[in-house]
Amino acid sequence: MTRNITLSADEVLIEKARARAREQQTSLNAVFRRWLESYAAQQGAREAYESLMARLDEVKAGRPFLRDEMNER
Repeated sequence: MTRNITLSADEVLIEKARARAREQQTSLNAVFRRWLESYAAQQGAREAYESLMARLDEVKAGRPFLRDEMNER
């Protein structure tokens, strides 16, 4: 279900954005929808990252390698 919203921005900025959207053969509305989807998804990505980091915090990596061990071939 779509819902209308009202935004306000500088007239010149809106016209530049519309012109750029036309160059890309799309509408300013379509560009905004893609941006909004991306913006909303970032929160989910951040939460997933923080969850992963919290789980990795419990991982015990073991002892540090000795210099000779790191240089073995």
